Amino acid sequence: MSTVASSSSRTTPTTTTPGTNTPGTTIPGTPTAERPRRILDWRLRFGVLSLIWGFSFLLIKVGTEGYAPFQVTLGRLAFGTVVLAVAMAVKRERLPRGVRTWGHIAVAALLLNSLPFSLFAFSEQTIPSTLAGICNATSPLWGMALSLVALSEDRPTRRRVAGLGIGFLGVLTVLGVWQGFHGLDLAGTAMALLASLSYPVGWIYLRRTLAGTGHSNLSLSGAQLLMATLQLAVVTPLFTTLPDRLPVVPLLAIVALGALGTGLAFLIQYGLVAEVGPTTAQMVTYFIPVIATAAGVALLGESLSWSTPIGAVVVLAGAALTQSRPRNPRRNAQP
Repeated sequence: MSTVASSSSRTTPTTTTPGTNTPGTTIPGTPTAERPRRILDWRLRFGVLSLIWGFSFLLIKVGTEGYAPFQVTLGRLAFGTVVLAVAMAVKRERLPRGVRTWGHIAVAALLLNSLPFSLFAFSEQTIPSTLAGICNATSPLWGMALSLVALSEDRPTRRRVAGLGIGFLGVLTVLGVWQGFHGLDLAGTAMALLASLSYPVGWIYLRRTLAGTGHSNLSLSGAQLLMATLQLAVVTPLFTTLPDRLPVVPLLAIVALGALGTGLAFLIQYGLVAEVGPTTAQMVTYFIPVIATAAGVALLGESLSWSTPIGAVVVLAGAALTQSRPRNPRRNAQP
């Protein structure tokens, strides 16, 4: 599940958000000159990131059982911001400066955090966490469709266009279109799909405004989460009231969603992008709906019709095709 979007000015939009949510990633900044040595192998960190973002949809569902959706999102953003603030303090990073930069960060925070996080929280009041996780996997499809219009460097190929068609066929399969969407909450599903659409819109905006600004990924991402937290801090009191009690389990779910699914997940993914590149790092997208579905069925007792897993496989196949690129030995060569 995406949290913030990651790329330099030359890379294409990638899907990662959990949480996750996510989707989900880092803002365009300055690439690191050296690859620091890691204690854990990147494959282990890749697996941890997949689990964190896959379980994010379960945590959202549990959180909304005790708190309003805006409260869940505010808590998620606040705890995620704390994690990044600590990381910035350790690395002695500073927040970016400049009114123009902060204006772009505010828009990015809305598109990549405030809006999609809130939409997923609202959607899971009426749809299973498994369906929300599968809807999140449509982000590469939306990104492909939008990039053909908004990004001149993303030229369509037969394979990518075919992937787009296959992916949306998978969406229709998940929704059971031949049954007339029987038993499906259309409003909740639409909100989850809209949340997934918001991510690539945000990525494209970032590429056009903040790529190559000279600020570090950590600094810009910390600023983005801080701005998103402030946005929700203004909105939440207008539409919710303070809860009469503080249910412990939902509260712990929100803490985990923010600290792990938003804060720690960003740090792990940023390290993966720096070490193995965005192409490999973005593959986490294809594990998220699998883990989200398994968690929802095993831990929440959510039921599945045959069309849900079949459609999810088709969605992921289409998404994989839309992200394919012609092989170029020079670009793929490692220094």
